[in-house]
Order: sequence, then C-alpha cells, then structure tokens
Amino acid sequence: MKKLFVIGLFILFNIGLHAQNKQISLEDIWKNYAFYPSYVNGGRGMNDGEHYTVIERDENRNLQIVKYSYKNPQDRTVVFSSADVKINEKPLYFSDYQFNADETKLLLATEKESIYRYSSKAHYYVVDIRTKKASKLTDGSKQMYATFSPDGKNIAFVQDNNLFIKNIKRNTINQITDDGEKNKIINGASDWVYEEELELVKAFSWSPDGKYLAYYKFDESNVKEWDMKIYGQLYPEHYTFKYPKAGEENSKVSVHIYQLEEDKTLDIRIPEAYEYIPRIKWADNTYLAIETLNRHQNDLKIILFNAAEPGKPRTIYHETNKWYIDVPKLEFLPEKHQFIISSEKSGYNHLYLYNYSGKELAAITKGNYDVTDYYGIDKKGFVYYQSAEESPLNRSVYKVKLDGSGKRKLSSQKGTNEASFNKTFSYYINYFSSAGTPYIITLNNNEGKVLRTLEENQTLKNTLAEYNVQKPEFFKVKGAEDSLNAWMIKPADFDPSKKYPLFMFVYGGPGSQTVTDSWGSMNYIWFNLLAQKGYIVVSVDNRGTGARGEKFKKMTYKQLGKYETEDQIAAAKELGKLKYIDNKRIGIFGWSYGGYMSSLCISKGADVFKTAIAVAPVTNWRYYDNIYTERYMQTPQENPDGYDLNSPINHTEKIKGNYLLVHGMADDNVHFQNTAEMIMSLTENDIQFDLMVYPNKNHGIYGGNTRLHLYRKMTDFILNNL
Repeated sequence: MKKLFVIGLFILFNIGLHAQNKQISLEDIWKNYAFYPSYVNGGRGMNDGEHYTVIERDENRNLQIVKYSYKNPQDRTVVFSSADVKINEKPLYFSDYQFNADETKLLLATEKESIYRYSSKAHYYVVDIRTKKASKLTDGSKQMYATFSPDGKNIAFVQDNNLFIKNIKRNTINQITDDGEKNKIINGASDWVYEEELELVKAFSWSPDGKYLAYYKFDESNVKEWDMKIYGQLYPEHYTFKYPKAGEENSKVSVHIYQLEEDKTLDIRIPEAYEYIPRIKWADNTYLAIETLNRHQNDLKIILFNAAEPGKPRTIYHETNKWYIDVPKLEFLPEKHQFIISSEKSGYNHLYLYNYSGKELAAITKGNYDVTDYYGIDKKGFVYYQSAEESPLNRSVYKVKLDGSGKRKLSSQKGTNEASFNKTFSYYINYFSSAGTPYIITLNNNEGKVLRTLEENQTLKNTLAEYNVQKPEFFKVKGAEDSLNAWMIKPADFDPSKKYPLFMFVYGGPGSQTVTDSWGSMNYIWFNLLAQKGYIVVSVDNRGTGARGEKFKKMTYKQLGKYETEDQIAAAKELGKLKYIDNKRIGIFGWSYGGYMSSLCISKGADVFKTAIAVAPVTNWRYYDNIYTERYMQTPQENPDGYDLNSPINHTEKIKGNYLLVHGMADDNVHFQNTAEMIMSLTENDIQFDLMVYPNKNHGIYGGNTRLHLYRKMTDFILNNL
C-alpha cells in the first residue's frame, strides 16, 4: 500500500512537472491567442461623479453599455444593449460610444473602418436611451469623429473632407465647409503627417458652451503624393495620398471659427510666421488658444484669440530650445486666468503654472525625473499626473497641489501604473502591470485606496505558469559611454556553465523605451519561446531613449543612428564577455526604428553580430516624413551628413552575417521604398540576404494569417542562422 502510494505520488509529480513545462508554440501566440490579456473596455465617468460605464457582453454576446456605482459594485444598470435596436433586422453592434450632455442620448459608432494609425470612419447612430429609438446621423459615405456639442444640442462631424453640424432637435444638417476634396483640402480632420507625428486626428473643437466650433483646414495641394499598389485584382489598384518627406513642402494649415448663432465663419490670422499648429484648445467660452511651432520645432508659442474679435491676439507663452520641443500638455484654469503646461526647460519634463501674462507662478513638479503623463486638476486644486520618479523603468501615479506642496503617491504597486480618472477626479481606474505580470485593473479613490479589482487576468497568469514563462531580469550594461538599462530572459533550465546564443531586441528611437517594468505583450511570449529553444534574449535602451532626462534623450540630435548603434554594439560586446554567452552567436531584431537599428548593427557591427532581422526599416531618413525626421535631424539640405553617414543603404558592403529583410508593401508610414533601396544596395555590393514581403499589408503587418507566417519565418531564420 505504501509502495503504491509512493508510485502514485511519483506519477502525480511527473504529471504536474510536465504541466508546468508546456512548450510555447507560434500557434499559441498568433492563432489561439492563449496569452492575450483581458481588459476593461469603454470606461466612461458619468456626470454625477459616482457612476461609470463600461462595455460588456451578455450571455448572448450582445454588446452592452453597463453603468456601475463606484461605491457599490452591486449597483449595476444596463444603459443600452445592441439587442435594443435592430438595423436591417440585425442588432446594432457598435465599437465606441458617447453620451450627450444630460446623458439621455448616445452616439454610437458602427462599422468602424481604420484609415491610418489613429484615424477611422464609421456610420453613426443617435439613440434615445429612454425610448431606445435610433436614427442614423446622416446618409452617404462614412463619417469621421462625430462629437456631441457640450450643450448636447448639436453633433459635429467630418464627411468627405468637409465639416458638418447636425441639430438634433430639428434633425437638420448644416454644411460648414464646401471646398473639401481628396488630396487637396481637408476640413476638420488632419493630414497624414499631423496624425502620425503630432497625434492630431480630430481637427475641430467645440467651445465649452457649444456656441463656437473651431477647426483646422489643411491645404495639401502642393504636398507630393505617395502611391501604393493594392493587389488582388487583374490590374492592381492604386492608393495615393499626400506624404511630405524630409525637406519637402507641408500642407498649408489654417484655423477657423464657426459661430453657430450668426451662421458665420471667422478666419484666424496668426500674426507671426509658423510652420505647424500642433494643437488648438479653448481656454474658456470665448478664448481659443493656438499653439504654433517653427519648422525646426524648437520655437513654441501659445496665442490666445477672442472668438468674437479674433483680430486682437495675445501671446501668453513662448519657449525656445537648442534641440527641439515636444508638444506640451496644456490645461487652462479660466477662473484664475492661469494655465498648466509641461516643459523640459529644467532638463527634465515637469509641470508648471503660468498666468496669461506669460509669467511662471510655480513649478508644480520638480526633480531629476520625468513627468510622463498629465491627467488633470480637481476643484480643490490637486494636480494628478504620472511620473518615472522612482526609476526610468517604473511609472507611478501622483497628486500634488498647484504650488508644488503636498505631493502624494497614489499607486502602491511597483511596476507600471496608468490612471483613467472620472470627471470630478474623485475616483480612477488604475491599470497596473509589471514584467511578467499582465494587467491588474483596479478601481481606486483619489487617495489611492483600492475599492475593488475589476480584472486581474488570473486565467492568463495560470497559462503563464503552465508554460513556465520566465520573467525578464533587469540589469545595467555598459554602453559606449553611459550605463544603460537592460533586461534579460533566460531559459527556464538555465545553466551558467553552458554557452548560450544571444538574441537582442532593439527599438532605440528618440524618447522610446523597451526596458520598462511592464507587461510586454506578444513579443514577450515569443522571446520566451526562443528561450525555451535555448536562446538568451536581451533588450537594451541606448542613449536617446526616454525617462532619463532631456540631455540623455536629445543627445542624438542631428545624428540619428550614430550613438544608438554605438551603444548597441558596445552592449553586445559587454554581454559577449559573460561566461554563459557565446559571443560568436549574437543576433539582433527590430521593427520600424528598430529595423533601422538592426540594419546598422549588422553592418557597422559586422564583427559582433552574426544575424539580424529588420522589419519595416527606415534605410534612409530622406525617405521618411518631415515632421518626425526634421525634429531630430533638421532638413537634408541643412544636414546632409547627418542623413547620409548613418543610413543603412550606405553601409551594406560591411555586412558579413545573415540578414533577413521584411516589409509590408502597403506600408503608409515607412514606405516599401526603404526596403527597395536597401535591396538595390545589397545587390550592388553582392551581399546575400533573405527577403520576405507582404502585399497589401501596412506598417503593422497583421491581418489573417500574416503575423503567424511572419513570426514562423523569423523563428526559423533564427534557428537556422544563430
């Protein structure tokens, strides 16, 4: 009996051990999505400050907007269900929603269709919550950015490059502009480069009282076109759009104010020369603030215009920088004629209080760390923000008084914390993750107290344990000059007496980070798959990356790629000195800017790197858009050496190792031209390489079986060449 018991324990132990050592497959990652985290979708704070809404599904898979009490989780009300309204005998499924001012109506986005990175268009429906009656916003083509006015009486939207306002009560539509035309004039939406590089998508803004609508007009007539072929028909289709490359002409951008009561549009005359208008923002019911930047993006102004008398502007803020200025966070305190703005003028990104005379009243935050996000201010004068105060690897949520006193950390867990506050800043949803720990989403009060957990991803945590997924280990490694932050993933059965091949993951672009104590998405699981196959995976944040102050970030100015590559090569050499690293088997992989970096590393570091994978790489900064490139490099006419000395196409003759080049042929961001030119340079220098292209795929290279195919290609390439 005892013998049978021991045998039984042995069998159970081995079954358990086997269960804890399940091997990750590419299908698990990219087909079955076994490692996909759960999230809380569509969170909105209600007017009363005591309730919030989220999107859920019922037992029949109908989408629901559900209202919850912050204080009492049992207080649950279904505000709307897609089963409540049927269009063409089908439930009204939606992907996004808005409430009107008194929360009696909903604006639902249906059949949403992505355009570029952030932009989209959809068919919209207005739903009366009480009667469940739905009416289509308008007929014809899909609309963009439909938005209730603050008073709830109107809805502004963009359709076919023109701006419209619908009066809900009268069910009438007023066309505000009529000159919109594809690839010529855009009203109320941004052009491609503003969307991608300034993150401006909806290019109109209601005044707080709903009496004015300010909007952008983009005249892109003189911007050169880019053409992409879309395959699938007997003759490929052509998709053309305006894309200003480095040194080339931009759209002419202007701001206008439509006065609803007078049915009149005022043209804003900006008194001084400018190249960009990164933001417009209403300071109050009457005054509109317009931010301007010069072409080098190192001279920022904020100008106030009276919507009734726009001919008398006033500059309330002016900042210059020897490098460049990132678009600041900005919030107005109209009762005090003050505003909060972010700036790196101290050497770190911090929040400041100014008055309308342009005088600094207080440094709200200070110290040798970066404020990484700004959430807002409550009625008591507490400012809420996120920072990397504890470490560049971590993010925590704080509150502080306007004068900089009374600072308090609200988040308690070490890792990455992101907050979404309600309208009154009395509650917030905290999204926490750390290396190896997927999102834990909690509801908190404004003192940081956790009221309840909304999602803890226990199913995913169990899956991670089942596959014995290894957490990254954080460490520092010596770069070409500075000590650099890094992480390492080792095989579960790591043996320090053995030699392991090293596979490095890089991005490295200005202000970015791959080394943070946060959930690492699907790439993190893929790196664990490689670790299970006997590789050590490392990522290093080179000079130029974020959360280490302005000097560290901006020292790559006018020489993108130079110092970043030096650091990656130096780090690889240092890692190669470790007893358990095989320094003859070092590889590197990157996507976009990371593909640019991996291409430079396999050429400039030909004696260090055996293998490189470059996905959607920039290979010559002359081919990339002007807002991004000139921010860091000035124009190619001003800085030709900066462009040419660190372009991978000019270093292909140095490549000795194995090089895999991947690109989507419908990449609107980093054009396939970059890979085409790289191919020509490799061919001219008789360098053998591997190539994989994906027709009709954009910069993300996804959709259908694409990601599985791509990662199988890359995995096989690594196994065969590293």
